[in-house]
Amino acid sequence: MADRGTAPARAAGGAPAADRPSRIRNVALVGHSGAGKTTLVESLALATGALTRAGRVQDGTTVSDHDEIEHRQQRSVQLSLVPVEHAGIKVNLLDTPGYGDFTGELRAGLRAADAALFVLSATDSAAGIDGPTRLLWEECAAVGMPRAVVVTKLDGPQADFEAMVEHIREALGGDDPESVLPLYLPLRSPGAPPHGLVGLLGGRAYDYSGGTRTESDPDPGLDGRIEEARNRLIEGIIAESEDESLMDRYLAGEDLDTKTLIDDLEQAVARGSFHPVLFALPPAEGARQGLGTAELLEVVTSAFPSPAEHPMPELSSCDGRSRPTAEVVCDPGGPLVAEVVKTSGDPYVGRLSLVRVFSGTLRQDAQVHVSGHGLADRGHEDHDVDERIGALSSPFGKTLRSVESGVAGDIVCVAKLARAETGDTLSDPDRPLLMAAWEMPEPLLPIAVEAHSKADEDKLSQGLGRLVAEDPTLRLEQNQETRQLVLWCLGEAHADVLLERLRTRYGVQVDPVPYRVPLRETFAGAAAARGRHVKQSGGHGQYAICDIEVEPLPGGGGFEFVDRVVGGAVPRQFIPSVEKGVRAQLEKGVRAGYPVVDVRVTLVDGKAHSVDSSDAAFQTAGALALREAAAKAEISLLEPVAEVRVLMPDDYVGAVMSDLSSRRGRVLGTEPVGDGLRGGGGGRTLVRAEVPEVEIVRYAVDLRSLTHGTGRFSRAYARHEPMPPAVAARLTAEDAQEK
Repeated sequence: MADRGTAPARAAGGAPAADRPSRIRNVALVGHSGAGKTTLVESLALATGALTRAGRVQDGTTVSDHDEIEHRQQRSVQLSLVPVEHAGIKVNLLDTPGYGDFTGELRAGLRAADAALFVLSATDSAAGIDGPTRLLWEECAAVGMPRAVVVTKLDGPQADFEAMVEHIREALGGDDPESVLPLYLPLRSPGAPPHGLVGLLGGRAYDYSGGTRTESDPDPGLDGRIEEARNRLIEGIIAESEDESLMDRYLAGEDLDTKTLIDDLEQAVARGSFHPVLFALPPAEGARQGLGTAELLEVVTSAFPSPAEHPMPELSSCDGRSRPTAEVVCDPGGPLVAEVVKTSGDPYVGRLSLVRVFSGTLRQDAQVHVSGHGLADRGHEDHDVDERIGALSSPFGKTLRSVESGVAGDIVCVAKLARAETGDTLSDPDRPLLMAAWEMPEPLLPIAVEAHSKADEDKLSQGLGRLVAEDPTLRLEQNQETRQLVLWCLGEAHADVLLERLRTRYGVQVDPVPYRVPLRETFAGAAAARGRHVKQSGGHGQYAICDIEVEPLPGGGGFEFVDRVVGGAVPRQFIPSVEKGVRAQLEKGVRAGYPVVDVRVTLVDGKAHSVDSSDAAFQTAGALALREAAAKAEISLLEPVAEVRVLMPDDYVGAVMSDLSSRRGRVLGTEPVGDGLRGGGGGRTLVRAEVPEVEIVRYAVDLRSLTHGTGRFSRAYARHEPMPPAVAARLTAEDAQEK
């Protein structure tokens, strides 16, 4: 594959730099946890000279352990950027987490990228391609993102490249499996890991066993295997070629020019219609090049599109109603349009913003306009302000290497943007613009917390504010009914990382406490009672007596207060006091401590004293009367019911519906959705149901387990309805024990 451009200049500190979009490639590495994405990034960095030895930058820091939490958990939990340089092209490698709890970081990586490398482990050749990977492939296909597949861990005991390729073609090729084909075949001795590869188009063999790549003719004994795979690849390229004459020439027996095939291959990959399969192994001890790294870099730099070839996200003016008058394109000389794709905190530098520049040039100390879409329900408020950016840098592991500017298409780190949050748009103050938000997963796992100590309580608000600014998948709620501080997360691992960051980064320790679903109480029948508040202790006394009748209202009826006092038994000025006392007691609850709703309280009689009656006395009497009525009546607990929509592959419909029934859910209907997963054994089904919220507190975790990571659900409050007595008794006992 042909090279493009000449080597870019290097910025201060040795960071690769580029002066135009054509010399940049932004590539997101995606795949399930443990597939080897970070190891592959290190291998590519070593092959390009960005590392001096495996895992080490020139100053000694590593690529992978840029976060202490990741180092302890031995898995990636956040997006990281590793810029390398190959054949005159700056390649921004975006290493994304593979675990489902950190989907927000994955989405950020895809937003910043122009192409995706799907990293799959050859040790999974027996199990095939997992559901989440197929779903992600479909999502990338829906937006036309170019994709390639890299098979890792070919040196594993169960590794089988040919079997893995067939799994990939079946699962990801869909209706056109010939659009997913390998460009190289591995060379290996019996019982040994691969030591080289053979190119199917060029017909040359490359041996890596000596630590560097050496070229030779392939073993004649492989001619039959190579010829079969080569013909299949050529037919796949021709099928995606825009030159319709190629097929006729090929069928006529013409020997097509290799350069023509490579050019057509590069164009098909850049369009997202052909997806090459490659493989890679990390370098041996003391070696610079790992098996397949040179070939992979060649595909990335030659076949993947530059930022100028990738569609610009939709733009509008900051009011969200009008569009820009002139088209904005990926041009360093155009108007500034950039987006914050990640926000993090550094104990020494402060807030750091990873920014993808889509148009114009971002320069140090420049004035920019910050436009936020706002996610008010998650604690992110709209903002529309001007800020001066700080120093620009290029991150590499824990190292920040200074750069002078970031041109259109590049990704840089900006220091000290005080107001900007993940997802915000940076633009020229004279021409502020707003970029359409990308899709973010909804956090559906509630984690209630409280400050560990008074000192933590004083710092809690600021620490949580910083967490929310960094992570748009976190929703912060101060529940007014349960008086709990709730972090809505994507899963348990997400929650663990958030609490750990709160403790280690911002010095705030919190303790998780049981999450309380906001239940309510109501009267199941009518009752009458007297509230008597009479005290004489010298000086002014307190005297108030009120008689009330309480009756239930239909669901959603709220609260009604009726005055039927006759003859001035309760002076007119104290009737609002009775109502105020009743309302205060309704909020506190009358039996289990939950707010009381859907009742009518009628004041029918009472007594007052000309000297000792007061507003406070009648408030107390009203509250006492309501408690007395509750002691005589049957009180029902009301539980919130959610309307739940679950989307999953057809294979799991039976298990999901059975599980919903076990949660006291009522299935309202099912409907097919789209074509489903390619090669996944059918389509997808949407199940609609109503489920009590006490039964789905952990549903985000349980559904992932039930559907092997392929199920998604949403929830919306529907109403409160009476809770079964047995369940109510159990929850009341648990609450009493907890208190």
